[in-house]
Amino acid sequence: MAVKKKVRWQDYFPNCFKPEGPKPDPKKSVLKQQASFQRISLSDLSSSTVLSEDLSASLVGSNLHVFTLQELKVITQNFSPSNFLGEGGFGPVYKGFVDDKLKAGLKAQPVAVKLLDLDGSQGHREWLTEVIYLGQLRHPNLVKLIGYCCEEEHRLLVYEYMARGSLENQLFRRFSVSLPWPTRMKIAIGAAKGLAFLHEAEKPVIFRDFKASNILLDSDFTAKLSDFGLAKDGPEGDDTHVSTRVMGTQGYAAPEYILTGHLTAASDVYSFGVLLLELLTGRKSLDKTRSQREQNLAEWARPMLKSPRKFGRIIDPRLEGQYSELGVQKAAELAYHCLSHRPKLRPIISEVIKVLEPLKDLEDLQIGTFVFAVSTDSDNSSKEIAKKKELHHHRNRPSEGAKSPLSFTENARQHDHSKGSYSPANYRLKRS
Repeated sequence: MAVKKKVRWQDYFPNCFKPEGPKPDPKKSVLKQQASFQRISLSDLSSSTVLSEDLSASLVGSNLHVFTLQELKVITQNFSPSNFLGEGGFGPVYKGFVDDKLKAGLKAQPVAVKLLDLDGSQGHREWLTEVIYLGQLRHPNLVKLIGYCCEEEHRLLVYEYMARGSLENQLFRRFSVSLPWPTRMKIAIGAAKGLAFLHEAEKPVIFRDFKASNILLDSDFTAKLSDFGLAKDGPEGDDTHVSTRVMGTQGYAAPEYILTGHLTAASDVYSFGVLLLELLTGRKSLDKTRSQREQNLAEWARPMLKSPRKFGRIIDPRLEGQYSELGVQKAAELAYHCLSHRPKLRPIISEVIKVLEPLKDLEDLQIGTFVFAVSTDSDNSSKEIAKKKELHHHRNRPSEGAKSPLSFTENARQHDHSKGSYSPANYRLKRS
């Protein structure tokens, strides 16, 4: 019979505290591999739940390395400004390099070291959540957590280095090269697969803060989800949702989640719909520099998504017409469904992937014409070329009344809630 014991999170991260007795064996500070283990959740660590002895092994098997603060100072050249990569809600991020000379078994590779800003918007709980989830979850579309450091008040995380940074930077940074249509679809598919892995896990996970800045890209534009500080275990069994304090990012958070605090996988699907709109339009989810009507991308663009003619006016001009019109139509219709204000009418993420997968390989790309004008009559020539291109564009435009190629499985009951049945929850939304 397994011995029962009460578990605290401090038991898993002893080097966050000064030892009160004999100094622990440093060999035991590195997490060793175990053949099989059941994934634990944050609630297992933050409560006095009685756990069995084998479960108390916690993150054993994750291959996480425990770094000292001094080691991370060495690999980042004392957090040198020349190694600075960027900064988010958690804190600044620095580039470093690790190998087996630093820690036995470490693969020689560049890394990103994230340092918790003690005065920032996130804290120890978000740091711990990140370690708990990424320490146990492994997938090609999740960023890999290599290790962590926890010394007294210092909290750091060490990840694989993602050469192209965040999707936010690639899509919205000034003077950046526009992402081609096939690359945008590749990124959307990769991000969707990361969500599918979380939603379909034995113990489902809701990401809760799905947005462009939390999608990192490697040198081949493979998308990987990062920043699990706000992630939550999803509903299990007969439960339909998780009730929680509303947190996330304004412009991405699902309306019913903001209103009720009820969190479901459909909340992530709504956020995905916003991201898909960003990829299609090149606009930010929330842009205060635009007119009042156009500031919230989802609210402004959704009514236009079912009309190819209307949506054609807001497609990202930086694509310069070099995209699949059929692909854009299907992606726009998919975004329309993902952004439904009724969660039960949204597709599940596996259905989203089925719609997106064929779009990256469509061959009806509209190739723009490049003309070098050398005559004094160049203005008339340009007008003639533009006229021909417009004619070609209309010939290939799908008919506006065409039936939507998308159909999603409807399992759930459809029922309306009266407006007075909800009382707004207290919530905090971060700005992008």
